[in-house]
Amino acid sequence: MAIDRNTSDYSFRTDVVVVGSGGCGLTAALAAAQNGVEALVLEKQRQPLSNTARSGGMIPAAGTRFQRAAGIEETPEEMAADIFRKNHHTSDPEMTRHLARTAVSLVEWLVDEAGVDLVFIDDFKYPGHSQYRMHAPPSRTGAALVADLRRAVEAHPQAELVTDAAVTHLIADENDVVRGVVVQHGTQQERVQAGKVILACNGFAGNPEMVAHYCPDVAEALYFGGEGNTGEGILWGMALGGTVAFMDAYQAHASVATPHAILITYAIIMEGGFQVNSAGRRFGDETSGYSEHALAVLAQPGGVAWDIYDERLHQLALQFDDYRQALAAGAIKQADSVAELAGLLGLPTDALAETLAAYLACAAGEGVDEYGRTDCRPLSPPFYGVKVTGALFHTQGGLGVDFNGRVLRPDDSPIPNLYAGGGTAAGISGHGPGGYFSGNGLLTALGYGWLAGRHAAAAVKAGQ
Repeated sequence: MAIDRNTSDYSFRTDVVVVGSGGCGLTAALAAAQNGVEALVLEKQRQPLSNTARSGGMIPAAGTRFQRAAGIEETPEEMAADIFRKNHHTSDPEMTRHLARTAVSLVEWLVDEAGVDLVFIDDFKYPGHSQYRMHAPPSRTGAALVADLRRAVEAHPQAELVTDAAVTHLIADENDVVRGVVVQHGTQQERVQAGKVILACNGFAGNPEMVAHYCPDVAEALYFGGEGNTGEGILWGMALGGTVAFMDAYQAHASVATPHAILITYAIIMEGGFQVNSAGRRFGDETSGYSEHALAVLAQPGGVAWDIYDERLHQLALQFDDYRQALAAGAIKQADSVAELAGLLGLPTDALAETLAAYLACAAGEGVDEYGRTDCRPLSPPFYGVKVTGALFHTQGGLGVDFNGRVLRPDDSPIPNLYAGGGTAAGISGHGPGGYFSGNGLLTALGYGWLAGRHAAAAVKAGQ
């Protein structure tokens, strides 16, 4: 069992232990340290590559000063309404609104106090967003976001990050009060006493057994997330009587270049591109959402599809580091005609030409799209194409938490001294892949991390 009941013989003590150094863990540690307590981050990987680092770094927030500076007036409640529409009102309503409200202060704290370089994104909208509200690093990569957070943590005198330090057990007394952790650091095992423990070790998408049990639809899909996301945080919380919710929820993606395994931004699709299968035919409304549409891609012959777009969208995509990497790797094909593009992609020329003609007719208002897409847009040569597959990015179910990130029992009482965030906590995407709203992953990672870090620090200082 992953719970150690020996509450003595500690190697040393600290105020707050944070398990995991992704976006959630780094945010939690920095928030705790800035509020006057010691924060120790324990990361099991020697060179961590978290889901935040693998993401596009997009943080949704409605009502920030950056959004207002772009001439947009919006409330957190309006963003919450979009989240509800996407998940068909299946997420926890109060938690969804709470995180939407928290996002405003979170984004401004990231810029003003954490030193994270963020810009407002106002040149495209992700599926389900009725307004421009994304904030991201200029490179539009989560790696830049994590790098800024890590620099801030490492520079803070009250915070420390230790890698190659795998937490193997939670330490809890006979009343399930969490007292610390057991950590394996190289060949040395240490028992760390802590006032509070924050589980920020993501979800279980890297655990094939848990995925097969809770999310069988994507059990065989390419996993495109952090190797360390193996679900132990959730299992520890469950062992202490913590409740779980939305364990069938996950985020997939319908556009990962194959065999290169590089994310191709879905801005290409949302701003007018489309997808075809090996027969050169479209197979659904691509704008329904990249998470649920991933299943449609995986259902095609060979589990692959091709993104088809033009020069305008190519120029838009060049703003993304991932896309530039895919271009350098030779994944992106360019041609002056449909026939030439079909030859480069290995697709049937006549079928691709017919598909493009039907799509352009809808864009010109000369027909209704057979798959229900309502925003077909004109495309003109030169044309571009890239072979993609669907992939599992991360799970969205986890431990039930309160507004401060404290892990809850089924009776809604908190497990003393235990917090969770990011993929370790239950998200706000409802059930399955279709409720995922672009940005939900970082909203819960950074949002829960910020809330948990601040609350844990206040509780430690108050002697609670």
